[in-house]
Amino acid sequence: MALRVYNTLTRRKEEFTPLEPGRVRMYVCGLTVYGPAHIGHAYMAISFDIIRRYLAYRGYDVVHMQNFTDVDDKIITRANELGIAPTALAEGYIAEWLRDADALNVLPPTRYPRATEEIGGMIAMIEGLIARGYAYPIAGDVYFRVRRFDGYGKLSRRNLDDLIAGASERVDPDAEQKEDPLDFALWKAAKPGEPSWASPWGPGRPGWHIECSVMALEHLGGQLDIHGGGTDLIFPHHENEIAQSEAYTGHAPFARYWLHNEMVQLRGEKMSRSLGNLIAVRELLARGADSAQAFRFMALTGHYDTPLTWSEESFQGARRGLDRLRSALRDFDPAAAPLGDGGAMAPRIARAEDDFRAAMDDDFNTAVALAGLNDFARAINRARDEGAAPGDLAAAQAKLAALMGVLGLTPAPPAAAPDTLAAAPFIELLLETRAELRRAKQFALSDRIRDRLSDLGIEVEDTPQGSTWRPAPG
Repeated sequence: MALRVYNTLTRRKEEFTPLEPGRVRMYVCGLTVYGPAHIGHAYMAISFDIIRRYLAYRGYDVVHMQNFTDVDDKIITRANELGIAPTALAEGYIAEWLRDADALNVLPPTRYPRATEEIGGMIAMIEGLIARGYAYPIAGDVYFRVRRFDGYGKLSRRNLDDLIAGASERVDPDAEQKEDPLDFALWKAAKPGEPSWASPWGPGRPGWHIECSVMALEHLGGQLDIHGGGTDLIFPHHENEIAQSEAYTGHAPFARYWLHNEMVQLRGEKMSRSLGNLIAVRELLARGADSAQAFRFMALTGHYDTPLTWSEESFQGARRGLDRLRSALRDFDPAAAPLGDGGAMAPRIARAEDDFRAAMDDDFNTAVALAGLNDFARAINRARDEGAAPGDLAAAQAKLAALMGVLGLTPAPPAAAPDTLAAAPFIELLLETRAELRRAKQFALSDRIRDRLSDLGIEVEDTPQGSTWRPAPG
């Protein structure tokens, strides 16, 4: 059976055929690092982690890029509010996300390109767009001529004449010098107190959209197999990426398949920093050693292109569901697993894998795949109760553990950690005390608190925004 994926560009499921046989080039829009990551970011990362894992399971060599936007209006604004350098703010949150992603069992991408590392490529691309008549400089800024690109709106299905300038908060609606209010910024002239780089148009910094086009093209070539991100990025970000990339390279499509995950909802609203209805990843991880796996299980119960509704009841239900799935592996020893086909259980093992592949080949349908694994786990438990041969049982368990691994689920909880949920208020109080000691330059006492918490299994991290904590890795 062929793998079929839903392509946002065509609005239909299509057979997946990469540009190069056996190799997949995938770019996923990452974080703009101006605040702590929340579980909406975790849902995005888990969704594309599962896609990547399944592609690898299918035998593809996956080259996966996920960027950090480390220069941006929001970063600059937040850094100014805190009185620190934008680079310090960004670096602190990048380091935090790397720890969060590891705790979430998200495989690291092939590379994490950063916008500030690609400024030269952005300038070169903007020069090329100007030379081709798709962009124009004015007063130190450079803008993309939206109406010059015939295919604008093909991803988001937006009619050009109906668009309103400034549809994104990242597009400047007050730039009166633009030829057309729909034109978007490729380069922004420097403002006092902002980071800037030299360019042919004077000192400035890149616009948001150009960053991803350059990072994708630089590291993955002229065309991509998969471009991913949240549905909130379809317009204007991904629409603008297509326009500037195809105008620059002359090749269409920029990406063959556009995959978008839906948002996490809390109390009926999209979870976002702007709405302030966030559950930070650090809060999720503080719920216990297995909370990240429970959240992943919760994400698997739906499809990546449907909203994930957060509630305490659904989260606790995911914990119980994960425990039930793992119950089939309670006496499983991976080191002792036989190499046989499972003997009497071989047909059931083969059916479990066939069902798993059929579900995942249908646009990565994790809900159906997970239901199949639950059925397989029940079959393993029945076989154990009925006295199945240990070798046959171990072969079935090995297959279940392997298929769980394709979904990023571990066969057992991580090593026990302290009950951080109950201790959280006391840990926060100690960190407040420690912050007071640091302000008073009593660093020896401050370090003693940090070291004692470390002895108790609590990892303290000092960032430009203050101290954070989490259970130490098991």
